[in-house]
Amino acid sequence: MNDGDEGMVKNLSGFAKYAWGVLIYNILVIVYGAFVRATGSGAGCGEHWPLCNGIVIPREAEIETLIEFGHRVTSGITLPLVILLLVFAWKNFPRGSRGRLWAVLSVVFTVIEALIGAGLVLFGLTADNPSMLRAYSMMAHLINTFLLLGCITLTAWWASWGEPTVNRSQGQKVFFVAVGILGMMILGASGAITALGDTLFPAQSLAEGFAQDFDESAHILLRLRVMHPALAVLVSAYLAWAAFRLREEAASRVSLGLALSQSGLVVLQLILGAINVLLLAPVWMQLVHLAVTTLIWINFVLVSVTSLVSFDFFARVSDYPINNRISQNA
Repeated sequence: MNDGDEGMVKNLSGFAKYAWGVLIYNILVIVYGAFVRATGSGAGCGEHWPLCNGIVIPREAEIETLIEFGHRVTSGITLPLVILLLVFAWKNFPRGSRGRLWAVLSVVFTVIEALIGAGLVLFGLTADNPSMLRAYSMMAHLINTFLLLGCITLTAWWASWGEPTVNRSQGQKVFFVAVGILGMMILGASGAITALGDTLFPAQSLAEGFAQDFDESAHILLRLRVMHPALAVLVSAYLAWAAFRLREEAASRVSLGLALSQSGLVVLQLILGAINVLLLAPVWMQLVHLAVTTLIWINFVLVSVTSLVSFDFFARVSDYPINNRISQNA
């Protein structure tokens, strides 16, 4: 990527800016959802959905109800945002573009996200429920969240740089990407279990926390919690290595920047994870930890796509005739 490419980065189309904005909004909603879980506010609206305690807008509500209702409102806004993203994608991307596919999948995974959230409420898998069904649901929720963020990210990237050319002879790279994605999914699922265990069974001291992890009579959520740090180290090391390994055949400033940011993010996350353990998982640290997790995932998605396909940084979506016409009409 040369200096001319950098100048074009600063001149994103309105569609591209909107797509990146939708991505940022979803990250904020996801972090807010973790706040609901960490504060035990998931049952703030009772076992009612989409209503809150049987009414549309709660009045004179307790703080837990306000927190949960706020999450429902903010997450509810996501659906019209991604539907509008799909409309823009259909108008801006040419027929057959993968950009349209990513936008369609963004809507699909948004709907699934809402259904999982509704299921958690309707089946009482909130507040102090320690069942494994809740744990499985949380893991599914996290994996679907990753898929949703990945699709929105790819939509935004396609909108920013246009339709890419698929590289040939990339079997090895596909393997590296697949292992990274699978590793992130497993790590994220174990992180969901760890966060749930920290919320339901808070330790009063670091020594008590370690004792819970290795106590055979402890709840299974606590005994599974010990796997997360080990997985975090292994997966983080792999993601940092894979980013540079994938970058070797995608020589550009973009790919180098993504590889460097991948390494920086995983190191930061390991530090935050250690601090989270030492501080006994305070709510604010859980939110920061999750936010960085989403950034690591998004960054690896971009590392992967820039290694598997070649983007012509001068053939942007905004250069397509249909987009020029749309821009003029706007």
